[in-house]
Amino acid sequence: MPAAVQPISSTAQQAEKRRAALSSVLAAAGITALKLIAGLLTHSLGMLSEAAHSGLDLAAAGITLFSVQVSDKPADEDHNFGHGKIENLSAFFEIFLMGASCLWIVLEAVRRLLHPVEIHNGIWPILVLLLSIAVDYGRSRHLFRVAKESGSQALEADALHFSTDIWSSVAVLLGLIATWAGAHFNIAWLHRADSVAALLVSAIILQVSYRLARRTLDDLMDATPTETRRELIRAIAQVPDVLSVDRVRVRRAGSEHFVDLTLALPRNLTFQRAEQVTKGARAAVQRILPGADIDINTVPTASESESVFDRVKAVAARRNLSIHDLSVREIKDKLYIELHLEVPEIMHLRAAHDLVTKLESEMRREEPRIANILTHIESEPATIEHTDAVARDTQLERGLRLAAQEFPQILDIHDVLVTRTGDHLQISCHCTLPDDLPMSEVHAIITEVESRMKRLHPEVSRVLIHPEPATDNRR
Repeated sequence: MPAAVQPISSTAQQAEKRRAALSSVLAAAGITALKLIAGLLTHSLGMLSEAAHSGLDLAAAGITLFSVQVSDKPADEDHNFGHGKIENLSAFFEIFLMGASCLWIVLEAVRRLLHPVEIHNGIWPILVLLLSIAVDYGRSRHLFRVAKESGSQALEADALHFSTDIWSSVAVLLGLIATWAGAHFNIAWLHRADSVAALLVSAIILQVSYRLARRTLDDLMDATPTETRRELIRAIAQVPDVLSVDRVRVRRAGSEHFVDLTLALPRNLTFQRAEQVTKGARAAVQRILPGADIDINTVPTASESESVFDRVKAVAARRNLSIHDLSVREIKDKLYIELHLEVPEIMHLRAAHDLVTKLESEMRREEPRIANILTHIESEPATIEHTDAVARDTQLERGLRLAAQEFPQILDIHDVLVTRTGDHLQISCHCTLPDDLPMSEVHAIITEVESRMKRLHPEVSRVLIHPEPATDNRR
């Protein structure tokens, strides 16, 4: 399945496709007329077979022009995947015409081999064939270029068809020359060279028909080349957080590709991260099949590297619940879990307890080693509190710095803010710590500073400290 390359806009591509198809029709009409006249004047079966072949080219070019115009129509309610399949159907009809012309050529060639017909040699058939070779070379190159840019199978089939016309014209040209040589040098067996050339032309047509038939049937049956599928899987599997590619389905309709993917992602990913992963997978497919219409389905999956913490969080995430301060202890191969669960502040105790019971049951099913779960139920604030900033309180700020001085790891205290909500005072600040300090130690230090601050100033109901690495301190 050739990758579609789309360096120009869709509108420009459509116009270029139509121009290429129309020029092909005009060229085929002129060449067919010249070959037919030359064949009738010389009685050459090879030339008549070439005229029939060119007539087939004319019909195929006309069908291609029609299919290109129809395939460019956008998708609608009745054709959700667009109208691109018309290009495949036109190629299928072209195969039928090619087969019919081959049958006629073979029957006539056999008849002439048994009952030879006199050939009238002349310069005009040779000139017609040379002109045909030049025209076929030019239009096949043009069609190949446009087909590659637009991904049009109909134009590509036309280009392939016309490129083989060059070889068939050469075969007929050699047949005419051999016939002329037989008549000039009185070599009897060379009189049959014209019929042999016609059979060679039919063999070329059959070969092209077979190749085109295989590709057309594959596209009509939505077959995906093995190498294309493997290339897609390899590219998608390299996207971070993709555990596996469970399904890849590719169908082609004209120049359009439609890709359906199912990806297994770690179940503890956030929605935003999952969206980032799907964007990465989409980009990987676009690199192989530019312009493809991609549908991605993601399946949350338990990975082999999951820890107990991941499994417990996955159960909460499945119920769209928020937990924090999760801790796990192991005693004699049994796990003891402690966590904090946030529930809406308007929820009643009975409903909250039932929710926790179901949550803990699912956690035990997920991790059989769990012996006990202790869940602290907290209310999740749903209202915005009115808060007033307090003028700088030097006493509170001095107490905060005094508490921080007992920890040499704290390099700096700044951005101190005191606020009041109702009768409650709150103090917040930023503190600078070494870059390489482990988070466990950072948390312990901050917790201890907060506790000491509350002991020194009982009127403070809440202390919030934001840690920053030394390299990020912009003061």
